[in-house]
Amino acid sequence: MTASLLTGCGRTFGFASDPDDPNEVEETIPIDTSIDTFEYDTSLSGTNITLLNSKAEIQTALEEISEVFEEKSGIHVEVMPVSDGDSPYTKVVSLYNSGTPPTLSILDTTDVIALAEEKAADLSEEPWTAEAEGYLTEVNGTVYSFPLCIEGRGIIYNKTVIEEALGEEFDPTTIRTQDDFVEVLDRLVDAGIERPVSLAKEDWSLGAHQLQYVYETYDGTSAGAQEVIEEIKDGTLDLKEYDRMTGFLDMFDILKKYNVAQKDPLGADYDEMAIDLADGKTAFWLNGNWAWPNLEESGAESSDEYGFLPFFMSNDESDFANQQIQGSPSKQIMLDGQVASEKEQAAAKEFLNWIVYSEIGQQMLVYTCNLIPPFQNNPYEPTDPLSRDIYEKVQNGGAFNASAIVPNDHWSILGAAMQKYLADRSDRDELIESIEDYWSEQE
Repeated sequence: MTASLLTGCGRTFGFASDPDDPNEVEETIPIDTSIDTFEYDTSLSGTNITLLNSKAEIQTALEEISEVFEEKSGIHVEVMPVSDGDSPYTKVVSLYNSGTPPTLSILDTTDVIALAEEKAADLSEEPWTAEAEGYLTEVNGTVYSFPLCIEGRGIIYNKTVIEEALGEEFDPTTIRTQDDFVEVLDRLVDAGIERPVSLAKEDWSLGAHQLQYVYETYDGTSAGAQEVIEEIKDGTLDLKEYDRMTGFLDMFDILKKYNVAQKDPLGADYDEMAIDLADGKTAFWLNGNWAWPNLEESGAESSDEYGFLPFFMSNDESDFANQQIQGSPSKQIMLDGQVASEKEQAAAKEFLNWIVYSEIGQQMLVYTCNLIPPFQNNPYEPTDPLSRDIYEKVQNGGAFNASAIVPNDHWSILGAAMQKYLADRSDRDELIESIEDYWSEQE
């Protein structure tokens, strides 16, 4: 199952460094372990718990964190990866069916909502909930999950490429509308960047990261996104007349027109898009901060100037969707409330609190896992430019927090419909009919 940006959160296409280069040294930020004021519950020492990890790119980082946590607390955390190609939801359900569920599970928001009331422990009274205001997921008023990270998406820009092409400073805040964006694109074309946009053709990108702007920009909240979805379901909202549907397609058509793979949009290669942006063949890439490993592998440096423009939904400068990017909690950690013993649950809660309140856990969440923390007490900032930009936007009101909760086949079915539209094999009316037909079949 997937929600808005969550699909990308678990996908990594490539490596942050070349695994075949024996001489390459991976740069890491050292963790300061000299200060540790966290008060450990010594009665939990010797307890073993398990953590199911569906975010493959942080498997090694989580193993490092668990080792340090065990040294400090005496609690052993076994990190269990979800195999490549497996659905996290299917995996965790199979473990429940076998009677051996993980103590903790990193899941997408939709998975938590589907499982929580039957399987999960109530976390509403945990102290860290006060540090994650605005980023908690509730099911009928109860908190069943721990928000692991914030991720965001929009139009990635390479500031250096734009400035070198135009011969002037690029100020992203001056781009406020679709027309403003087109003006920059035309100037880049005149300057020699023939097609300045990279546009992914993957169904997960088209069906989740892109199409879901239609829902999420209703009012910039998850509740608003759900309201739109319910109105599409019951037929009270005519998508052909809905301004957000029109605005989305207007913007998507702009991206199509300037797409570097315009001649063969369904033949576009995801990894080549990172290379094109890093090398200056393109200047923009519709994507999220999870794309940084691809850019880094393509030669981008953490000191380079990359950032995000909004996905412009109109020509109204006052429209919040033209001023903010989408940024919301992605992966959630659910605590088993069915099989785990009282002591195992206490040990798991200790681990989650350690991530939020210990100086070491705070650093490792940001520097070892390279995640954007959703906890306001965490003083550490991300190191890569995409995550830094999102972090700053979240802190300064430049991001809206909306996640559309959709069925698990939304990205594949409507992603395929979007692919047809991307390849000019269908028109607007046909695409909209596909969307309306899909939702009319949902309960």
